[in-house]
Formats: sequence, structure tokens, C-alpha cells
Amino acid sequence: MTEFNSGNLYSGLPTTPQAQELSDILAGQPGGEAEGATIERIVSRGHATPADEWYDQARHEWVLVLQGEAIIAFDDGRSDIHLRPGDYVNIPARCRHRVAWTTPDTDTVWLAVFY
Repeated sequence: MTEFNSGNLYSGLPTTPQAQELSDILAGQPGGEAEGATIERIVSRGHATPADEWYDQARHEWVLVLQGEAIIAFDDGRSDIHLRPGDYVNIPARCRHRVAWTTPDTDTVWLAVFY
């Protein structure tokens, strides 16, 4: 039986500025209800993936910005996407991308679902 749990996505935000923090909210367990899915809270402040590095993930990634702003760049020539609170993007598996910019003076809080 799956355990019932609840929480607040904004609790435990970093009190000092740092580049990036990841927190698993729900991690898929083999044989469990969430098998193959992971939900993460990501907190970024002035973070950018190095210009010569690209995420190239085996799973799709749906990302929602809840607070702050971010720009996602893609390696295939498509236009960058500027995300503001409430904006989301679904990134297909193996689509090479990187975080080009996040707000430098406040936290950018993301919700990411990998499936």
C-alpha cells in the first residue's frame, strides 16, 4: 500500500543564496505506483549550465516555473524559451538542452516531472 504524505513545496527553501538545489518529492520505485516517474523541486539562483554542457536525458522532462524566471536553450537550433511563473515546457527525451539563465537576485523555484 502506498503511504499517504503531504507537504508544502515552498517549505525548506535555502536561506542563503546558492547556485542550485534539488529535492526529490516523489521518486519512482521499481514495482511501485510511481515506477518510471520522478518529481523534483529545483531551486536556482543565478544558475546556468556551462555553455559547453548539455542535458541529454533518457526520460521526458516536464518543467514548471513557480517563482522567478529562467531561460532554457536547445542544441538543435530552436529558439530559447523564457519561462516566468506559471510557464511550463515539456522537453522530449534525448532533446539536448541547458539552463542558460535564472534570476540572479531571487530564487527560481521549479517543479520538474521526469517520466
